[in-house]
Amino acid sequence: MSRLSRHAVAADVVFNGERRHDNIAVVIEDRQIAALTPRADLPSSIAVYNAPRGAWLAPGFIDIQVNGGGDVLFNADPTPAALAKIAEAHRKFGVTALLPTLITDCDQAMAAALDAVSVIMAREPGVLGIHLEGPFLSPEKPGVHRREFIRRPQAHHRQMLGSFHDGVLLVTLAPEETPNGFIAELVASGAKVSLGHSMATYQETRAAMAEGLTGFTHLFNAMRPLSAREPGPVAAALESPHAYYGLIVDGEHVAPAVLGLAMRGVGRPMLVSDAMPPVGGMREEFDLLGRRITVRDGSCRTQEGALAGSSIEMAGAVRNCVRLLGLPLERALRYASFHPADFLGLGQSLGRLAPGYRADMVAFDPKDISVSAAWVAGQRSDYRPGA
Repeated sequence: MSRLSRHAVAADVVFNGERRHDNIAVVIEDRQIAALTPRADLPSSIAVYNAPRGAWLAPGFIDIQVNGGGDVLFNADPTPAALAKIAEAHRKFGVTALLPTLITDCDQAMAAALDAVSVIMAREPGVLGIHLEGPFLSPEKPGVHRREFIRRPQAHHRQMLGSFHDGVLLVTLAPEETPNGFIAELVASGAKVSLGHSMATYQETRAAMAEGLTGFTHLFNAMRPLSAREPGPVAAALESPHAYYGLIVDGEHVAPAVLGLAMRGVGRPMLVSDAMPPVGGMREEFDLLGRRITVRDGSCRTQEGALAGSSIEMAGAVRNCVRLLGLPLERALRYASFHPADFLGLGQSLGRLAPGYRADMVAFDPKDISVSAAWVAGQRSDYRPGA
């Protein structure tokens, strides 16, 4: 990695989060973007990194659902060292910021995960906080979460979650399995709340949204399905302009036609990986809370064939939006950057290339979304020889 106090990054195409510009340079001062200027107007005294010919420069990807990477599973190793490995593994796929995700586990694992995030954030700007996917879920929609760990919130959970202030706290829960007022309490403490692994009805979902729930975790997966007389969470998400819903665009979790429907909803789509240890790693098998998971044909599956997270990464999700769904690249990039930043309440500092924003960027080949370099808070990592 390399950092210069004042330098510039130039590319043939710069997508600033709203529109594309040709032959523009991003001027960086320490950790922030100072200006966007035509490449020809750069002073001769400034150091310039030139992205490869034909490359695009765009806001770095933000992944709010990362279970693991680099052969590391957060649940199995909730430590700062593990988080550093996970962040490094995803950075090569353009992820400049992420939420390490702890799926349903015991209270001791939850406490250790919260502590690890608090420690790593002091030295790793790419970790924005933590996503607790569970344990307050529906036993009817556990997915690969262990049912014996699924439980209703108790007083000590309120204290544990309410005292975390070292970054973003995102809690995925089933509204029908939590007491009245619990969501509002979490939101008042500063947490973001998302519906997931839930059998909530449409009415229950709308009531949760009235309390402050704004997110939907891997929409369509592990939740009550849309039906003619019970719209459920899916309809509530798609009809609300204030809803943000994560989508796993790997071609396995959700059919392309259904993904296309979600992209046309009034709510705001976000690309998520739901990544497991094989992303950026060398192994195709791992242990998930006592269950053996294997990568088969690009999917993470249990021995019985059930999906267990994914092996896709964010660059691949952007690529699939273009190739599978026919979306304009610019839209796919917003779903991977500004929408998640805005959902987390960070839309004034992340998700765009503009003065005052943190210098989180990714350079990539627009033909195959292969990443050549990524910047986190102005610090560069290269991923292609000669880049």
